[in-house]
Amino acid sequence: MEPNSVKNIGRRVALLYDERMCKHWDPEDKYHPESPERIRAIWKKLESAGIPERCVVFTAKEAKDKYLELVHTKKHIGLMRNISSKSFDSRRSKIASRFNSIYFNEGSSEAAYLAAGSVIEVSEKVAKGEYNSAVAIVRPPGYHAEPDEAMGFCLFNNVAVAASFLLNERPELGLNKILIVDWDVHHGNGTQKMFWRDPRVLFFSVHRHDFGSFYPGGDEGSLNMVGEGLGAGYNINVPWEHGQCGDADYLAVWDHILIPVAKAYNPDIVLISGGFDAAIGDPLGGCCITPYGYSIMMKKLTEFAGGKIILALEGGYNLNSISNSVLACVEALLEDKPIIGSPEAYPFASSWRVIQAVRQELSPFWPIFTEELQEKELLSRTYTFEPLLISNSESDDEKVEATIIAATEDLSESSEANISEVHDIVQVLSLLKVDDSNMDKEVALTKDCLSECLEQTSETSDSWRSDYAKIDIWYGSYGSNMWKPRFLCYIEGGQVEDMQKTCPGSKDKSLPKETMWKIVPHRLFFGHSHSRTWGSGGVAFLHPEINIDEKAYLCMYKITLEQFNDVLLQENRLTPSVASPLFDLSALDLVVKNRSMKLEALLDGWYSNVVYLGTEQEIPILTMTCSLADIEKFKSGVPMLPPSEGYEKTLVKGLVEGKQLTQGEAEDYLHTAARRGL
Repeated sequence: MEPNSVKNIGRRVALLYDERMCKHWDPEDKYHPESPERIRAIWKKLESAGIPERCVVFTAKEAKDKYLELVHTKKHIGLMRNISSKSFDSRRSKIASRFNSIYFNEGSSEAAYLAAGSVIEVSEKVAKGEYNSAVAIVRPPGYHAEPDEAMGFCLFNNVAVAASFLLNERPELGLNKILIVDWDVHHGNGTQKMFWRDPRVLFFSVHRHDFGSFYPGGDEGSLNMVGEGLGAGYNINVPWEHGQCGDADYLAVWDHILIPVAKAYNPDIVLISGGFDAAIGDPLGGCCITPYGYSIMMKKLTEFAGGKIILALEGGYNLNSISNSVLACVEALLEDKPIIGSPEAYPFASSWRVIQAVRQELSPFWPIFTEELQEKELLSRTYTFEPLLISNSESDDEKVEATIIAATEDLSESSEANISEVHDIVQVLSLLKVDDSNMDKEVALTKDCLSECLEQTSETSDSWRSDYAKIDIWYGSYGSNMWKPRFLCYIEGGQVEDMQKTCPGSKDKSLPKETMWKIVPHRLFFGHSHSRTWGSGGVAFLHPEINIDEKAYLCMYKITLEQFNDVLLQENRLTPSVASPLFDLSALDLVVKNRSMKLEALLDGWYSNVVYLGTEQEIPILTMTCSLADIEKFKSGVPMLPPSEGYEKTLVKGLVEGKQLTQGEAEDYLHTAARRGL
C-alpha cells in the first residue's frame, strides 16, 4: 500500500481507492444496484474536483484471516475465501441464493478481502497519528454482514473488523473507546450484533425503520435495542418511522442525541459506516439528505477524538448523489473550503417524537438525557442547528402558524369527518408541483404537520386500511386491466377466460367509483417470455419516461389508495395481506414530486415502479410498470416477445369495449408495439 505524492496539504487526509474491488459484480444482473460503477463514479467525481492531489492516496491491501476472526466465524471466513475459486463455479449461484440479498462471482473473494483490509489499514494509520482522517472508498459494503452470515450486499463487516483490530490487536495505541456512527439508511444489524455486549464501542445507527417493515426488517433496529450486560446503553438506534427524512431531521438527531452522548463518551477515534442511500434521489432509501447535510454531519463529528475520523463507504445507489455526497464529506475533512448553504427545511413531527423516545430510552444509562427537551423546543417552527439555518422572516413563521392552526384546530376530536378533511388537504398539497431546491416553506411545513396529524389521528382508527379507504386515486391500466372484467379480478377476486391463475382480490371489494380513458405520451412495449397468469408470451409495460412522439391508451379506474396497494401487490405476484401499506402517503408525496418511484419491497417484481401521470379531477393518476434499470435489461437480453393469443385478445376487448379503437385498429396498435425494439 504505497501512497501517492501530495501537494498543499493542510489537514492530512488519507484517501483509499483500488480498481480491483470492481471485480465483484452480479453475474446474473448487470444492473444490480451494488455495482462497480458506484466507486468508479465517486473516484471520477473526486478527480474532477482535484481532491486526490490534496490527499494522500493509497491502494488496497487484503485483510488477514486472523483479523477477520475477531468478528467473524472461521466457517464464514472460509466460505468467503473460497467462493471465487474454480471449485465453486458450478454451485456459486446456488450458495448465493441461500443468503439474503447476496451475489458472488469470480472476483468476490478478492474484493471482500481488499475492502476489509483497506479499512483496517487506514484506521491504523489515523490511530497512529500519521493522518488526521481517512476516507476508504470500498466495496462490497459491510454493515449488514453478521458474524456467521453475509447479507444485504455485505460479505465482511469492514468497519467492525477495523474497530476490533484497533481494540484487540493494537493495545499499544491506547484506544479504549471507539464511536461507530452508521448513517446508512438501513440499520447496521451486523455491527450491532458484534458489539452488543462491548462497552468499548459506542454504536450509533440512525436509519429508516418503518416500524420494522424496512430492510433488514424486524425489531433489531428498534430504539429499545440498547445492548446487554456491560454493553447496555452503548447501542443506540434512531429508527425513522417513514421515508423523506432529510437534513433537518438528521441534524436534529445530531444535536439532541449523538453530539451530547459523544461528548459524554469522549471517544478516542470515530469510525463512520458511511452509507449514502439516505441521500436525495437514492432508489432504495427514499430519504432526502443533501451533500450539504452530509458535510455538516461530518463537520460536527470532527469535534471529537481530535478529529481522528475514518469514513468507510457502505451503501448508496444513485451515482450522482453518492459522488456529490462523498465529495462534500472529503472537503469537510480537508477543511480547505467553508461550508455554505442551508437546507431550509423542518424536521418532521414524527422525527421529534422519535428523538424524545430515544432520549427517554437511554436516560437510565446517560444522565444527559434525564431532562426532557422543552416543549417549545420540540414544537418550534424553525429549529435552528446553526446560524445558517435561522429563519429571517418572523412574518413567514406567523403565516405558517396561522395556516396550520386553521387546518388542524379540530383534529383532537378524531372524528371521521376530520380524518377525511385532513386527507383532502394533504392530497391537494401533495399534488403541488414544488421544486425541491426552493420549496415554499409554508407548503412544506403545512404538509408535514398535516401528515403527522393524520398519523396521530389514524392511531385511533382500526388500521391503515380504514384511513386509506378514504383517499381516492386513479389507477391507470395500459395492459389486460383495460378490460374491466379482468381488472375486477383484482378487486373482487377470481379470473376470466385465458387467465391461468386466480386473483385473491382486494380486502375492499367495492367497485371503482368511475372509469374513464386517457392517452398518455409514453411508449407501450411487451417484454418477458412467460407469465404465471397468461402463460407463454410477453406482457405489457409502459416506458416510465415521457416521449411526446409516443402514445399509449390508458383505462383509468377511480379506486381507493387501499385498493391500489392491493392491486400493486397482486400485480407483483403477492397476496394482499400486509400489516402496513406498501405504498403509503410518504410514497404518494414522493412519486408526485419525482414522477416515478421504485419500491424497495418489490425489487424482484416486474411492476415495482409506480409512475405519476398527472391528475384528473384534482386526483392523482398512478400506474405501475418497470424501472429504467429494467428498460436497460430489455435492451440487453431480457426477452421482448409479442403477447400470447389469450393475453392479446383481452387487451383488444378492453380497447374495443372501451370504445377507443375498432377491432382492427386495436390489433394494429398492439402489433406495432410488440414489433418495435427499444
